[in-house]
Amino acid sequence: MQYRTLGRTGIRVSPYALGALMFATSVGNNDPADSIRIVHKALDAGINLIDTSDVYGDSEEVVGQALKGRRENVVLATKFGRPIGTDPNQQGASRRWIMAAVENSLRRLRTDYIDLYQLHVLDPTTDVEETLCALSDLIHSGKVRAVGSSNTPASDIVEAQWVAERRGMARYHTEQLPYSLLSRGVEREVLPVAQRYGLGTLVWGPLAQGLLTGRVRRGGQNDLSRARFFKHLNDERRIDAVERLIPLADAAGLPMTHLAMAFTIAHPGVTSALLGARSEEQIDDLLAGLDVTLDDALLDRIDEIVPPGTDIGTLDQDYKPLALLQANLRRRPVTERSASPGADA
Repeated sequence: MQYRTLGRTGIRVSPYALGALMFATSVGNNDPADSIRIVHKALDAGINLIDTSDVYGDSEEVVGQALKGRRENVVLATKFGRPIGTDPNQQGASRRWIMAAVENSLRRLRTDYIDLYQLHVLDPTTDVEETLCALSDLIHSGKVRAVGSSNTPASDIVEAQWVAERRGMARYHTEQLPYSLLSRGVEREVLPVAQRYGLGTLVWGPLAQGLLTGRVRRGGQNDLSRARFFKHLNDERRIDAVERLIPLADAAGLPMTHLAMAFTIAHPGVTSALLGARSEEQIDDLLAGLDVTLDDALLDRIDEIVPPGTDIGTLDQDYKPLALLQANLRRRPVTERSASPGADA
């Protein structure tokens, strides 16, 4: 295993990391014992980074059980910020919630420190200075080793770096972002900005939530329940691209999963890609591709199908700015719209 440095933290991590969403009994594997075996298989194969979140059901608790006796050899990452229940103050990036959320995660994970604590999604209602100040205090207390962000536009990455520098606070050392053969939009700005500021990057969705496993085919018997949950599985543009990528994998003698995973870690701006296995069979398949590398000729063929910097459709979970979600942020009040054309002159 060729380990990589996580940004400028000095922490060495494996190029493939273990994503723990599927360990939540309400979402993925409903048998924690199976999930624990998956964790142990990954660790035994040399993977040393595990990523979870406080919003992934009971995933943190399962991970905490799995790491009993092995905690010191694992780079443990979790996230905060998405809503926990309906309480308006149990979400976001305020100091009040950060201080409560970290204690909850520490308890569930059965540990007294978190290696990487990440803001799961931007909170436009909280000043970034307040967030970074609270995270700095967690680092000073020893409860957190490094902090990062997730699903962040390039402009907000830059703002957070500037604020941290000007105020002398801990800065984000990592960014977690969606990246796959079908979702290459982050190559335009996010990955270059992350490289400019020395951020480590963790890639989620490298298999496009199942679309790049080779099992979702045009005219095939696809998993209808997943297709209803993930609308992008029915996106004809994405399916067209998959149908063109599968022959490339076949010609290279690779399973589609190995081609998709190896593509993500070939980018020099990517530190680790998250494996999201929900069964031992899936983790066995993914672990078999740990040493796969893609040559330039194959990467050139991929570029012809999905040009660099482009997204084929979009993931349902992609970050959407408030300005796109709330009409009042992109429309003047009626009183202003009804004013005479020369009113502002």
